[in-house]
Amino acid sequence: MPCNVVLTDADRNTYDNFHFAPGVLANGLLVCSGQIGAGADGKMPEDAKEEFRNAWRSIGRVLDAAGLGYEDIVELTSYHVDLPSHMGAFMKVKDEFLQAPWPAWTAIGITALALPGARVEIRVIAATRSAA
Repeated sequence: MPCNVVLTDADRNTYDNFHFAPGVLANGLLVCSGQIGAGADGKMPEDAKEEFRNAWRSIGRVLDAAGLGYEDIVELTSYHVDLPSHMGAFMKVKDEFLQAPWPAWTAIGITALALPGARVEIRVIAATRSAA
């Protein structure tokens, strides 16, 4: 199956050091790796909403590099540390970036993420316009 790695300058270090692509285009779909909400300094913001916005902005960067936008997202999976405590805030921030028609969504509660202090990781699948 032919596939193309979607790689932005901001993701080059992660790609080279941890050996995973931020996104892969295959068969009309962009499959994005999970994104967390660290700030430009690599640290997690104190404010949960800012963390969530950072994660969504990172997703947007990968979508843009593939010539897509948030409206092309067809599936969303979010992984939450202590899901009940911030689900309301997460939903409000999600709706700053997504709108109807809503993508499929699964929210999963977990115990930890790779970066200490992270509350959420978001992965998406988007359809290219030729596949939609």
